[in-house]
Amino acid sequence: MLVLHPLSVDTVTRLHVAGLDSSAVEALIRVALVEDLADGIDVTSVATIPIDQRCAVTFTAREAGVVAGLPIAAAVVEMVCGEAASSFDYLVADGDVVESGSSVARATAPTGLLLTAERSALNVLCHLSGISSQTARWVAALAGTSATVRDTRKTLPGLRAIQKYAVRCGGGVNHRMGLFDAALVKDNHVASAGGVAEAFTAVRDLEGTIPVEVEVDCLDGLRIAIEAGADEVLIDNFTPDQMRVAVALRDEIGPEVRLEASGGLTLETAAEVASTGVDYIAVGELTHSVRALDIGLDWETVI
Repeated sequence: MLVLHPLSVDTVTRLHVAGLDSSAVEALIRVALVEDLADGIDVTSVATIPIDQRCAVTFTAREAGVVAGLPIAAAVVEMVCGEAASSFDYLVADGDVVESGSSVARATAPTGLLLTAERSALNVLCHLSGISSQTARWVAALAGTSATVRDTRKTLPGLRAIQKYAVRCGGGVNHRMGLFDAALVKDNHVASAGGVAEAFTAVRDLEGTIPVEVEVDCLDGLRIAIEAGADEVLIDNFTPDQMRVAVALRDEIGPEVRLEASGGLTLETAAEVASTGVDYIAVGELTHSVRALDIGLDWETVI
């Protein structure tokens, strides 16, 4: 059975600097390793690798993109191999753009343990780098406009904090972390409460300190939401022409209110949507269906 090591002070500090909860990251890594090992061993590595052998490896990008997740990958290696027996050196930083063939990190450790940690470390690094790379494409598409790409709650269970971290690495911004830190009044809430204004008032009466966003699907709903006092309004499935009208209406009656566009948005239409004057563009694909960035582990040498 593999004995996992606690995270070092340096690794905990790096996670905190990244805005990540080290305890949550440690728990996530434990889940990943239990999934791989259950209560057993890495049969292949134990059978084929001398117990006292050490090696050096390089994490290498196989394609261009934006890196995210290095502190978590380092934490995987450290928990499996131990701080005293291993090192993990960053060759780039999270948020850096890399080309195909770029080395992003170098690790030294006992060979068998390092290969046990390999897949869990790469799974996190590739997935988060895929999110940051796709976010960066949206940021580039919005360049020259005042709009910002923003994520959603369409995240994989248990991975929300690190997925939203990857969005930040790619230059995007986070929407609410969950149902507790901001309110989003959607169509079903409106239907249950009896109207947009009624739903907004009910939320404000319950919790008056958090921001409240209201989703609308027409200009009448937008006017009602602004006049009710919404901090933000999500205009859902509006065409670009309708968005321009919505922005003009907002500027007239509630210029302090932020507008967020959502529904069927693509990279190809991003610039046109941003040019309408909306403040945010909500993109669920950043986290719910993004393709991982191809990063591999390359053997350097036996030490």
